[in-house]
Amino acid sequence: MSACMTSFAVSCDAEGQTGVDTLQREAKLNRFFADVEKRALRIAEISIRDRDEAQDLVQDAMIKLVRNYADRPTDEWTPLFYRILQNRIRDWQRRQMVRNRVMVFFGRGKQDEDYDPVAAAPDPMGRTPDEQLQSSEAMESLEGAVADLPGRQREAFMLRTFEGLNVAGTAAAMGCSQGSVKTHYSRAVHSLRETLGEHWQ
Repeated sequence: MSACMTSFAVSCDAEGQTGVDTLQREAKLNRFFADVEKRALRIAEISIRDRDEAQDLVQDAMIKLVRNYADRPTDEWTPLFYRILQNRIRDWQRRQMVRNRVMVFFGRGKQDEDYDPVAAAPDPMGRTPDEQLQSSEAMESLEGAVADLPGRQREAFMLRTFEGLNVAGTAAAMGCSQGSVKTHYSRAVHSLRETLGEHWQ
């Protein structure tokens, strides 16, 4: 985060803003990033199944938001940030596809790595171990099913469900029409219901 704030301070000084304005904007950005960071990391993790890479993508998205859009109204930050993040995710996935094709060409093949989510903290709801296991299994099933969705359906579902963006905000984040968001989201929900069966609520 410090790298983000340093870049932001430089850009603000270049535009001649006062120190007070800069500090106020930095404080707002810090609050914004603190609010979205965990959800953004989860979205990136589910999309690429690599926690370290997901952290890098989220950090890159934060830096780009600071450098290019920090002076935009604060209510525009959320869709802008998620649009940047989704672009970063798609770029990463394209690079991986190219890399995998190259590796296959040279006879090394693709090495599958098990996705290892961070161990959950002790359950604050006081559930029994059996109930925790069922909940954990349901979440793993959901994450796997979401990861298997086509890219645009996955984006629409995660932005609407995990981040809680409305249709307009999701459309801005995805760079498409609101009608497209509704279509992608509806198809995602239908697919997840078919895939998850008993786990879907």
